[in-house]
Amino acid sequence: MLAKKTFKNQITIPKAVLEGIEDVEYFSISRDDDSIVLKPISISDDSILKNIRKKIKALGIRPDDIKNAIYRARKS
Repeated sequence: MLAKKTFKNQITIPKAVLEGIEDVEYFSISRDDDSIVLKPISISDDSILKNIRKKIKALGIRPDDIKNAIYRARKS
């Protein structure tokens, strides 16, 4: 199978590759020499996301900061 990387470094994973894991929302991504490895993972709100939210709050990042960062990234 073939997947093309866009200029924004995005790829579309072929449907056949995702058969059997359609309900997975998050993947752990790593590199193994010249391969990219995706592993389905489940995230509970009480673990990883809670820590991320805590770090964002500690850094003083506001919703508008995120909006502006996305806007700037899309323009570049």
